[in-house]
Amino acid sequence: MRNIQTLCVYCGSSSGVRAEYTDAAKAFGMRLAQDGITLVYGGGKVGLMGTVADAVLAAGGRVIGVIPRQLVEKEVAHTGLSQLQVVETMHERKTRMYELADAFVALPGGFGTMDEMFEMLTWAQLGLHAYPCAYLDVLGFYKGLSASMDHMVAEGFVKREQRDQVWFGDDIDALFHWMTHYESAYTPKWITPSAIDSHR
Repeated sequence: MRNIQTLCVYCGSSSGVRAEYTDAAKAFGMRLAQDGITLVYGGGKVGLMGTVADAVLAAGGRVIGVIPRQLVEKEVAHTGLSQLQVVETMHERKTRMYELADAFVALPGGFGTMDEMFEMLTWAQLGLHAYPCAYLDVLGFYKGLSASMDHMVAEGFVKREQRDQVWFGDDIDALFHWMTHYESAYTPKWITPSAIDSHR
């Protein structure tokens, strides 16, 4: 069984238009604290970012925020965290969050959330890490993304084994069970015509 001590969450600096997004962020944060898992996130106090951090803190958990200096004001850096690390660039932010985490979960978010999570998926695809990567699919928010990944497989740009390493679902209990039982199954990224034929 995998021991997850620190989990990185990517999510929106906005809260979205549905209360269920905020509810899910609160429930996820509470679960992290209950399980004694430290939250690593983008360091803001607004949107779902602030919601998940506040939920962890309110439940007695530990939170590490990582934020670029130029976004301290724009994303309104959270000053009540267990630890706030201010870095110089977005690249440093992503690298530092990766260095701190044992697993990666995306809650609903926008371009920044997509960028951060896809970098972790790419690194896993290249064999640079073997950590679980999952999407908490609140209200089917990531239904289209899941379908797009399946399309990438069908068109020969992603291997089925790599796609199957990414979890989608809306059940927090099921997500934590999947993460703790996750086993990386690295396969080389490059796809040949023969590899495509073998999956048809």
